Amino acid sequence: MTVVEGDAETAQELLKQKFDKIFFTGSPRVGRLILEAAALSLTPVALELGGKSPCLVSQTADLASAAKRIMWGKLLNCGQTCIAPDYVYVHASVENELVYQLNKAVNDFYGPDIRHNPDYPRIINRRHFDRLSALIDDRKVLWGGGRDPNDLYIEPTIMVGVDWSDPVMAEEIFGPILPVLSYPSLEAVIDQLKLRDKPLALYLFTADSQEADRVWRECSFGGGCLNDVMSHFINENLPFDGVGTSGLGAYHGQWGFAEFSHYKSRVDRQLTPDPPLRYPPYKNKNTAWVRRLIKWFA
Repeated sequence: MTVVEGDAETAQELLKQKFDKIFFTGSPRVGRLILEAAALSLTPVALELGGKSPCLVSQTADLASAAKRIMWGKLLNCGQTCIAPDYVYVHASVENELVYQLNKAVNDFYGPDIRHNPDYPRIINRRHFDRLSALIDDRKVLWGGGRDPNDLYIEPTIMVGVDWSDPVMAEEIFGPILPVLSYPSLEAVIDQLKLRDKPLALYLFTADSQEADRVWRECSFGGGCLNDVMSHFINENLPFDGVGTSGLGAYHGQWGFAEFSHYKSRVDRQLTPDPPLRYPPYKNKNTAWVRRLIKWFA
C-alpha cells in the first residue's frame, strides 16, 4: 500500500498515471475533472459527490422528533458531512411549529453558550469559513448567525423566507446553516425537486405511508431515510451511492467489494461432442438443421 499526500497539483500528477480504478469523494466540480482525466486512459471511476440533500417534513410528521433528528444530522461535525440534511422543505401548515422545535433542539443539545460547549466543532479552515459566511443573509436569519473568523466559529443558523434565488440554495452548504422552505402540497415539492440536480441523500418525515411511497417512487436520489437522517450510511447491508451529479458507483459491504472487482466470464467445454454444423462450408443441408433447431428452442 502506498499513500501519497499533496495538494491539487499532486492529484493532477496522480491522474496522469495508469490505475485500475479511481475512487473520489468530493464536489461535483472536482468530480468532473476526475472523470475527464480518467477518460484519457479509459480508467473506470467511482465518484461520491454530495450535493444538496433535501429533508421533507410533512404535516403528518411528529415535529418534535423530526426536529431533534434533523438538527443532530445537520450539526454533526458542524454540518461538514456529505449526507447532512442540506435544507428543510416543510409543509406550510406546520412551518412555524417545526422552526420552534428546531430552535428547541439546538438549545437542548448545546445550551445557552454554544460557543464554549465542547461538543460543538469548528469550521475546517478560513476559506470555508468565508464561503459559509457569504451564504448567510442576515435579513433572513431567524435564529443564530453569530460567527468569529479568529475562532472559525459559526453558530447554528436557521434561515427562513428562503427561496431558490438565494445564494444559500445555489450550492451544497457543508456547514451549520439550515435554510427552511415551505411547500403547499406534495405535488408542488416533488415538482421542484425534479428540477434540481439529483441529491446524494433524501430524508422524509411523515406518518403517511402513501406519501412516503410516492416520494420514493417519483424522486431520484442516492439513498435516504424515512423519519430519520443519515442512518442509511452506517447500515452495512445497504449500498452507498449517488446518482447523476451526486455520483456514480456504489460501495459499503458487498457493494464495495464488487465496485473494486472485475468479474471475468469463463466457459469450460469438453472436446466432444463437436458437431460440424457451426463450421464452414455452410451447405443447405446443414443450415436446414440449424433452422430446425432454432424453431425447436424458440
